[in-house]
Amino acid sequence: MSFFTKLGIDPTQASIDWDLQPADTFGMFESWGGKERVKNKKERFYYFYIDNWQPPARLLLMERGIKYARILARIEAPQELLEKCIAGQGKSTTLDASYAIDDAIKLWLQKNVVDSADHSLVIPIKAEEEEEMQETGLPGPSDRVPELRPRILRNSPLAFKEKEIEGLIHNAGLFERRYNPEGNAEGYLVDNGDGLTVTDLTTKLMWQRGGSEINSIRTIQNWIEKLNKSNFAGYADWRLPTFEEALSLAVKTKNSKELYLHPCFSAGQPFVFTSDKRDPGGHWFVDYAQARIFWASGFNPGGFGRVCRSL
Repeated sequence: MSFFTKLGIDPTQASIDWDLQPADTFGMFESWGGKERVKNKKERFYYFYIDNWQPPARLLLMERGIKYARILARIEAPQELLEKCIAGQGKSTTLDASYAIDDAIKLWLQKNVVDSADHSLVIPIKAEEEEEMQETGLPGPSDRVPELRPRILRNSPLAFKEKEIEGLIHNAGLFERRYNPEGNAEGYLVDNGDGLTVTDLTTKLMWQRGGSEINSIRTIQNWIEKLNKSNFAGYADWRLPTFEEALSLAVKTKNSKELYLHPCFSAGQPFVFTSDKRDPGGHWFVDYAQARIFWASGFNPGGFGRVCRSL
């Protein structure tokens, strides 16, 4: 049995592209720049890469196509192999943290995964145990609320350059560990009692406590559309936050899950898409593992989604 079968994929229709690297995928699949290799929009490519967005680095299997990206599995590879591969490629010149595999990892994969009858090292992403949402410990909607200072944040998407980001963060007065470590991180969260959402009374934003798996921006947009069609938590106006809105959730002390975030939120979304785009290309994200904003492609490897709505 092929390891593809374990992932629900017909092994006669799938094979690993050993030459495909993360750096190639933006041009090939987002802009369809690799027409000589991609025959049609339904064609799928499979490749391994190293995700080093936050330690420890992970070896992942990606399924890719035109305007399509989905991480299929995590491979339990020796950590020293991954670290050596990353070190050999040097420090990334961009904010991306995805690395191509080297020959040593390729040989290990061929022996222990691709040509092996034992597929125990292949962990399907969807099969990983989902985090259980615990009690929030927050006040409820009927509890008495102290006097609060409102925080008015931009809610319409923008496209802006890297050189503009520091000024925008300071103008919003928000905490960001690199650009504004003395900024405001004083929200007031209330548990809405539905097990799904909380509300920040200082920003008048309702937030999803959980979120999506890592995906491309187009898949995230489709996911939001489905949330709204299903009236998630009783509402149909969910959206991605602007970077200021997403950054407003950051707190100055890490929680037990190693995130600069209130523990009522799932740890399964360490960095999230915002609705803002980078000029001239890419998307802006908020990284709760670092309490920072960064940009990267919306397609490789993509990002996580956590939605909000304005009250």
